[in-house]
Amino acid sequence: MLRTVTAMDSTAIIETLIRAIPAAGLESVQSADGMPTIAVPLDQLVEVCLALRDVPELRFAFLADLVPVDYLPREPRFEISYLLASLGTGDYGETPKRLRVKVRVPGGSDTLVPSVSSVWPAAGWAEREAYDLFGIHFSGHPDLRRILMPEDWEGFPLRKDYPVQIKQPVKTYEPLQVSQEQFVANIEATRERARKD
Repeated sequence: MLRTVTAMDSTAIIETLIRAIPAAGLESVQSADGMPTIAVPLDQLVEVCLALRDVPELRFAFLADLVPVDYLPREPRFEISYLLASLGTGDYGETPKRLRVKVRVPGGSDTLVPSVSSVWPAAGWAEREAYDLFGIHFSGHPDLRRILMPEDWEGFPLRKDYPVQIKQPVKTYEPLQVSQEQFVANIEATRERARKD
């Protein structure tokens, strides 16, 4: 029989994970906001995430967000925080709980992070955003391409080594100004709609 879980700190979560994955190199991390936080080795990320989702005592079935940070010039350069939630269905006396999973990622052009989109499909969008803005590549991602920046954009704007002053012409796809006749027609149409309402 499973024990009743009312609240878990990072130490209790690590103990539960070590029972599921004995070779996991996990560590508890102090967090200023009080959220349980664990650090996971990069090569064990998917295995630990699967256990976090599938172990009945944990059941972190919801990935709320994925947040990368660039710590240039420190190495490892990047750190990705996965914010997880267990909604606490009550089957095992569980209450909802949160968890932050951190993984440290070395800098360089050959940096690969295993994708967790096979564990939580919602990670696909967040991983695309991390790729687009930080240049972090996710191996095994089903559709890794830009999501916010134009396809022809050069560089990754949220990296600390990205040039701040960019001289690129503004791209517009429709006129930004209207003629005097169009302006008057828009005002009259707005007034007509207001009278009908």
